[in-house]
Amino acid sequence: MTVTVSQMFISVHDPDVALGFYRDALGLEVRNDVAAGGFRWVTVGAPGQDLDIVLSQPHGGRSQTEGDALLTLVTQGSMQAAIFRAEDLDATFEKVRASGAEVLQEPASQPWGARDCAFRDPSGNLVRIAQA
Repeated sequence: MTVTVSQMFISVHDPDVALGFYRDALGLEVRNDVAAGGFRWVTVGAPGQDLDIVLSQPHGGRSQTEGDALLTLVTQGSMQAAIFRAEDLDATFEKVRASGAEVLQEPASQPWGARDCAFRDPSGNLVRIAQA
């Protein structure tokens, strides 16, 4: 039996602002854009990869209390969104930095063997990018 990941979710406070990071800076493609019940979610993914990343608003599908709690965690930077891989980490880092994203760590070799960098997306989520 083989199990694979098909979707992951990242909470964002504003889908349009999030697209400036995930689509424009990281180069992910938009696969779906849905508005329902006063909320919106946008599905993005890496070209050629069968994994959907759903950028969703914290209050969509949750109670006001749950949405408020999640929004607080997101905006204070307590959530790790994802770790991406890039064939050219230095070029990717410069492209994302040029977009105005908050840099947390420039490309560096880590004690666990990876060479990576880190940013916060516009909602405050921690995003790491590792050398492929």
